Amino acid sequence: MERKKIVRSVWFWVAIVVVLMFVASSFFRDDGGYEEVPTSTALAQFSEGNVDRVTINDKEQTLDLDLRSEVDGSTEVTTSYPAGASEQVFDLVRGEGDGDGVPFDTNVTQDNLLVSILVSFLPFVILLLLLFWLFNSMQGGGRGVMAFGKSKAKVVSKDTPKTTFADVAGADEAIEELHEIKDFLQNPVKYQAIGAKIPKGVLLFGPPGTGKTLLARAVAGEASVPFYSISGSDFVEMFVGVGASRVRDLFEQAKTNAPAIIFIDEIDAVGRHRGAGTGGGHDEREQTLNQMLVEMDGFDVRGGVIMIAATNRPDILDPALLRPGRFDRQIAVDRPDLQGRTAVLKVHATGKPLAPDVDLETVARRTPGFTGADLANVLNEAALLTARHGGTVITDENLEEAIDRVLSGPERKTRAMSEKEKKVTAYHEGGHALVAHALPNLDPVHKVTILPRGRSLGHTLVLPTEDKYTQTRSEMIDTLAYALGGRAAEELVFHEPTTGAGNDIEKATSMARAMVTQYGMSAKLGAVKYGSTDSEPFLGRDMGSRPDYSEAVAADIDGEVRALIEAAHDEAWEILVEYRHVLDALVLELIEKETLSKDDIARIAGGVGKRPSLAPYNGFGKRTPSDQPPVLTPAERAGNGHVLGDQTPVGDVGAPAQ
Repeated sequence: MERKKIVRSVWFWVAIVVVLMFVASSFFRDDGGYEEVPTSTALAQFSEGNVDRVTINDKEQTLDLDLRSEVDGSTEVTTSYPAGASEQVFDLVRGEGDGDGVPFDTNVTQDNLLVSILVSFLPFVILLLLLFWLFNSMQGGGRGVMAFGKSKAKVVSKDTPKTTFADVAGADEAIEELHEIKDFLQNPVKYQAIGAKIPKGVLLFGPPGTGKTLLARAVAGEASVPFYSISGSDFVEMFVGVGASRVRDLFEQAKTNAPAIIFIDEIDAVGRHRGAGTGGGHDEREQTLNQMLVEMDGFDVRGGVIMIAATNRPDILDPALLRPGRFDRQIAVDRPDLQGRTAVLKVHATGKPLAPDVDLETVARRTPGFTGADLANVLNEAALLTARHGGTVITDENLEEAIDRVLSGPERKTRAMSEKEKKVTAYHEGGHALVAHALPNLDPVHKVTILPRGRSLGHTLVLPTEDKYTQTRSEMIDTLAYALGGRAAEELVFHEPTTGAGNDIEKATSMARAMVTQYGMSAKLGAVKYGSTDSEPFLGRDMGSRPDYSEAVAADIDGEVRALIEAAHDEAWEILVEYRHVLDALVLELIEKETLSKDDIARIAGGVGKRPSLAPYNGFGKRTPSDQPPVLTPAERAGNGHVLGDQTPVGDVGAPAQ
């Protein structure tokens, strides 16, 4: 491989040309067999009368002397003289000085034809080689200057490592759909007998890391037909018309070797909606898309070519690309459920020594919402941690630490917090945990820690007992209260908030606004969607929606969002006031241990009762009035550094109740 790279290098050929030039120059130079002597020695022979004949080489500035007696062992010597001394040397030869003149001849050397050609054309040869290298570099190299219109697709060969459907887990529906395509390519008679036509295109879409490209590799490993793989960004480059030319060449190759499969990864790079954007579309990209549309289902169509594409953004693809006849089948590759996560973990656990007490189903329950890539990363991180600590088997503790690393980043052991900041963080996380434990519609608290990870100083982790795909209004309102539990605890104990609640407020505000504008969970505004997302896809994410409501409605939306946030804050405040002794006990143990498990929280907060269910839908999410404790106003919560009731002074941790 290294030898091929050297041979293909332009500098290799430049060096060859230069060496050939010098070799030819040396080979064709004729010195006549004369022995070279110093200039003073040669000129002295004229005074001594020892010169029989002289040949003056005008171009080389040399004298060839035929001597009567030997000098330095030879009667034929040659010497050089400076260009400025030409007249003096000529006078000496003619005998106009002290010596006698000698017969002489003048020789004007003619350049060798081959050497002249090499010297004349060498700059042009080097220039052509440099241009050749430049074009090859711009187009990926190795296929010629005019090959940039050719397809850059990679063909899966027999030497390529095989990936099969057995290596894919957690996407059973997608595997079934793709298995049907593989079966059709291998046994088309079964389908043609009943008039069935295989889909011309299959679009795999879903979040990043769910296994779309892995599924395509599995199809390539399973199918016994040519498989062409290319990325959407490989079509369009700096030259006009290159993308369309590559699409034509790709489909020509596939049709020539039909039946065949074409896989385009990240097709949204070339298949975006045409005519979008403030300044019109990208002409070159649109030409490429138009050619792809024609090749998939145009006037001249030959069967036997199936196209598989993958994208994370199906919403921005051109409608003409998604219609039946092109992408007939659209397969959602979503995050795996509990059973799927267990299967994915078993696949990636192959070859990794697990401790006997490790239960992969339990690990799957700890990782709701994880994609296949996340789960593979968890097991890999656990293996790295095991090797780092000198272990031989992956334990449950390694897996727990790996999950935390994937969720929040590595533990920041070098960050040293002051005692006061550590206490504030403990109350913040304790507020989250206590509010979550008291609310009836939230998942159980799995862990609370004040160890810094990533950008956070601590975190509280709640995990569902089962997979959920929808949320009720009651669950979302309880989630708001849980998010503001840390802020409420800071106000209750220290009488002022900190910046640590910034991310909590951001998430709570985003959820409350979605409840009002997207999910119709406001009695005042009704089941109406506010804000259109059908905008130009090239304007960017931040400009991807535009208001389609009046300023009065905008004020109502802000008011409803504010009401939901305030109600959730009041809910969290009431819980913390009622169970202040439990909060203090939780914080004391959290400061001591730094991390509390699910069992520790259940033991400490065992006496905390669940809050009552929500009142009938009134747009604010208050509890049933008869069951609510008095709601404290914001002024009472933070006025003048005092709170109502007999509470612990600022910054002091009260003793836990016995």
